[in-house]
This record gives sequence, structure tokens and C-alpha cells, in this order.
Amino acid sequence: MSFKSFFRELREMKNGIRIRPKRGGEGRNWRSRSRAHIAPDEVPPQPEVIQQGQWANLPPELLLDIIRRVEESETSWPARTVVLFCASVCKSWRKITQEIVKTPEQCGRLTFPISLKQPGPRDSPIQCYVRRHRATSTYLLYSGLVPSENEGDKLLLAAKRIRRATGTDFVISLVADDFSWACSTYVGKLRSNFFGSRFTMYDSQPPVLTAGRQSNQSNRRFHAKQVSPPMSACNYSIGSVSYELNILRTRGPRRMRCVMQSIPASCIQQGGNAPTPTSFSSCLNDHHHHPPLPTSKGKKSDIDFRSTSITEPPVQELGESLVLKNKAPRWHEQLQCWCLNFRGRVTVASVKNFQLVADVDPALDVSVEEQEKIILQFGKIGKDIFTMDYRYPLSAFQAFAICLSSFDTKPACE
Repeated sequence: MSFKSFFRELREMKNGIRIRPKRGGEGRNWRSRSRAHIAPDEVPPQPEVIQQGQWANLPPELLLDIIRRVEESETSWPARTVVLFCASVCKSWRKITQEIVKTPEQCGRLTFPISLKQPGPRDSPIQCYVRRHRATSTYLLYSGLVPSENEGDKLLLAAKRIRRATGTDFVISLVADDFSWACSTYVGKLRSNFFGSRFTMYDSQPPVLTAGRQSNQSNRRFHAKQVSPPMSACNYSIGSVSYELNILRTRGPRRMRCVMQSIPASCIQQGGNAPTPTSFSSCLNDHHHHPPLPTSKGKKSDIDFRSTSITEPPVQELGESLVLKNKAPRWHEQLQCWCLNFRGRVTVASVKNFQLVADVDPALDVSVEEQEKIILQFGKIGKDIFTMDYRYPLSAFQAFAICLSSFDTKPACE
């Protein structure tokens, strides 16, 4: 062995690297590899074992009875946070809690965050209110009849208005202090055109399609690095809100029309069901599992990607979408103004007040009572305080997005 080879091996042993050449020669190749290879100087960490608490060992029958009693007794916020605490104890508690807690359509209560994207109850509406902050251009949706003094109302959703050169964006989040599109609390957005006469609602996750509305098209996959950030890299168009042009208010109050692309019109028929999501999903992981959103006119699915643009193939016509229209007000001769019966939920006259009912196709078998049922009601009760009552088939997120369109400036519609 030459002195050069000896000192090289000694230097490698001093640095913690000792690689013996394979038997059978090829010393030159080993020398070239030893200059580039790096060996670890520490043992790889072992995976951490999650220890379950003592509460996880309760008998399932006893645990089921405990959580059921808690869910039935705590019916309103802030006391209903106890139900969430039960779901956060451990996996077994969370599984049983999710099985016990029903959807808003079944129980009329909002519990988990996913409840904000599930349809409301069919009979009595869920009553909420919206607080507007002019200084920060934010809008907060709370659960409750009217604002309480102790600020114990549950914050459901928050929105921030962002003015752009071509229109206005309302970014909707689960929290009131973070409206970043890269955050996991991002729920969706509402975007207007330049004149403020048309708005498009976007959801951060693919809509749930019923069995009769699913497409037979092949799955589309794309590389995950094409889209950033991964949690909310795309927006799925779920509906639109359009206001009729009304220069100088020559046609009376505002006239609006909502087309809910993610809700079939057949859901308001007897025995019909609206799509009900069960969990939040990432659009990157689940994009190839969901077909493009079908529209009633056979148009392309409108999917808005912030970092990249992917054009989806045309979608076949799979049924009509639910259309909502504002209930026409009546002229009051004594008060000399337009009036609607808000049943005490609206107390201040405002151009933003409205009621939405279903615009039913005569071909559908829908009763007159169902056609006149108010699906969404929005109105003013004080300075920067508004009430919002919604019911099936709208969700809290969809109803809030529709109401946000009323706050934007509309020079061509009033």
C-alpha cells in the first residue's frame, strides 16, 4: 500500500467514514466512489409512538351513552363547544361523536366546520346575523338571532373585500384574522365583474355530485408541483348571482337571480336530496376522483386555478340547476315604499334587503307551498348589523356568499 493510500484511509477514519473496497479488485472505481459518497454519522430516528390517554379505554357502550347525552343537552353556542371537546379527546371519541352528531338538515344545528357546507333544515330556517366592519372591509357571520352583549355567539364564517381593477373579490375564511388563500382555513370566494352586476361563487373543494349527476369522463391527473399552495390551489365554480340592470332605479328595487350549479333543481321535489359533503378535502389529492362540475346548459366546468390554468373537457347535460329569484315586493300606499314581510327579522329599510324563493320550472312536480317557501332572507336591523336566515337546500357558505354580493357597489343596477 502506498503512503498516499494510507493517509487517505487514515483521514477517512478520523472523519468517521470507513468504507472497505469490495473483494475482487476494482480499486480505482472504489477510490472514485469514496470521494463522492457520504455516510451518515447518526442513527435514524425511530417513529414516535402515540400514547392513548386513559379515557380511550372506556367501554364503547358507556362512551356512546355519554356522548349522546352531551349532544342532546348542549343545543346552542357557546355551550355546544362541549360536543367539540368530546370529539377532540382521542380517535375513538371522535369517531363516536361524528356518528352521533347529525347534519343541519336533520337536526337544525351547526356543530363541525363541515356543517357550514351542508344544506340547512327543511322546516325552520337557521337564523344568523352579519356584522360589517367598514374600517377593515370585513364581514363576520355569527350564529344567533341578534348580537349578544357578552360576545358569546359562535363565529361561523368571515369574509374580506378586496378591490381590484377589474372587479371585487370577497375571500371567505373560517377565521377572522387570516384570509390567505394558502391557509387551510380558506373556504372559498365571491368574485364580481367590473360593473358589479354579476358575481361568481367559488368553493375551495370539488362539489359533491349525486348519482344522477356524475360524469362518465375519464380521470384527469396533473403534477402536484404545477399548483401552489397545495391546500387551496383551485376554486370550483358552484354558482352565480346576477343583478338586473337598473339605471337610476327606474325599475324599482333590485332584481337578482341566483343559479346554483352544484344543486340540482330536482332537490326541491318530494323525495329529492341536495348534495351533502361529509368532510373537507384537498383539491390536489381528490381532483382526479371528482369529475368536472356539470352545468345545465352543457357548458364547460368553470374551474379557476390561481397558479396554473387547466381547461376541462365539455360536460354533457345532466339536469337543470337550481335557480333562485328574489321575491317581488309590494308597494305600500300609506308608507309610500316597497315592502316585504320579514316576520320581524328585519327592522330597517335598505336597498340590501331581499328574500329568495325557488324559480321552479312548470314541468317539475313542485307544490305551491314549496314554491313560495323563502329559502334565504337577508335584511338590516341596525348600523352595520344584518340578519341572515337560510334553509334547505342552501348551506351557510352558499347563503353567506349570496348575501356578500349585496354589499358590493353596483353603479349600473341602482
